Amino acid sequence: QVQLVESGGGLAQAGGSLRLSCVASDSGYAMAWFRQAPGKEREFVASIRWSGSNPYYTTSVKGRFTISRDNVKNTVYLQMDSLKPEDTAVYYCAARREGLIKYSYWGQGTQVTVSS
Repeated sequence: QVQLVESGGGLAQAGGSLRLSCVASDSGYAMAWFRQAPGKEREFVASIRWSGSNPYYTTSVKGRFTISRDNVKNTVYLQMDSLKPEDTAVYYCAARREGLIKYSYWGQGTQVTVSS
């Protein structure tokens, strides 16, 4: 069972940037970021395959967020630029085995707050 530890959350002003990191205890997983704002359901943000190919984004973050990974460090990143107050949420890292659909492994989450 892989363990995931996120870091890098915090407070940013609108238009600013933050970079989230997620370190996995094992390799070979497709990774994704999800987020959950207060009073809302958890939503998908971005994903990337083990190979680093096929990064995929939800429409609201396209052109502003970039997902990447360093497989030597077993780390996935989410670079968040041009932040908006509506990006405020707890951000979760998730992992799934390649070939499976469901993300079965989750980190504890990191808070991102964007002030206007």
